[in-house]
Amino acid sequence: MDQDKFGSKAHLKLSHTSVQFYKLENLEKQGIGDVCRLPFSIKILLEQALRNLDHFQVNADDIVALANWQPEQKSEKEIPFKPARVILQDLTGVPALVDLAALRTSMGQFGGNPAVINPEIPVDLIIDHSIQVDAFGSPDALQINMEKEFQRNRERYEFLKWGQKNFKNMRIFPPGVGIVHQVNLESLANVVQMRDNICFSDTVVGTDSHTPMVNSLGVLGWGVGGIEAESVMLGQPIYMQIPQVVGFKLTGKMNPGTTATDLVFRIVQILRDVGVVEKFVEFYGDGLSA
Repeated sequence: MDQDKFGSKAHLKLSHTSVQFYKLENLEKQGIGDVCRLPFSIKILLEQALRNLDHFQVNADDIVALANWQPEQKSEKEIPFKPARVILQDLTGVPALVDLAALRTSMGQFGGNPAVINPEIPVDLIIDHSIQVDAFGSPDALQINMEKEFQRNRERYEFLKWGQKNFKNMRIFPPGVGIVHQVNLESLANVVQMRDNICFSDTVVGTDSHTPMVNSLGVLGWGVGGIEAESVMLGQPIYMQIPQVVGFKLTGKMNPGTTATDLVFRIVQILRDVGVVEKFVEFYGDGLSA
């Protein structure tokens, strides 16, 4: 990585320690963009570009382009996005683990050390998509279903257990823990990540279509295909056009008798009516605290 080419690395003193972070406003002091007015989602993309600057996958012009983001312009420039972590469900996670195992086999055949093949960033695999319900409506239904699940998929789970034991940066959650996007939202999302004494915003891509639910915590994330997820696991960025950002203002409060689901359906209808596709949406206004 570049040794802070833009002079944006700063220190934050806490009660018992000191940590580092990338201070975006330092770019503005150098005349690079109007950073303070950027949407939060663009700031997250900008920070990860600064942190991963290596002049190979991430270049200085990527940072300048993000810092100069304009709301009225649709940018054609592609920028690299390197998320902090990956989440997988079992239908896509097992093939990914098989591919990693195959890479280790090939490494050994060429005389290398197979143990060096590992995900470069943290990966969480949650087993939830293959579970069947045989028993229900009784106190021991869960136990019965779990026993049958392990009987049906014993070989599969032995392979997954081997994967968790042998690969670094990988955690595997057994069946019965919860649904992948629920586990991500309630247990995995840290909001702020810390690596090598550097703090930064948590970001994620996942092979589950409900991955964007974690955005409600301020964690930027969305769903991707299995091949994209594997490439990210191996240190490759996702390339994307600099996104447009739509602001959605919430005012007032919900009427008695209405639910959060009612509100979501109405918001989706409004966004569809004005053609919001392939854009980031940020919510603001006093209605957020209602």
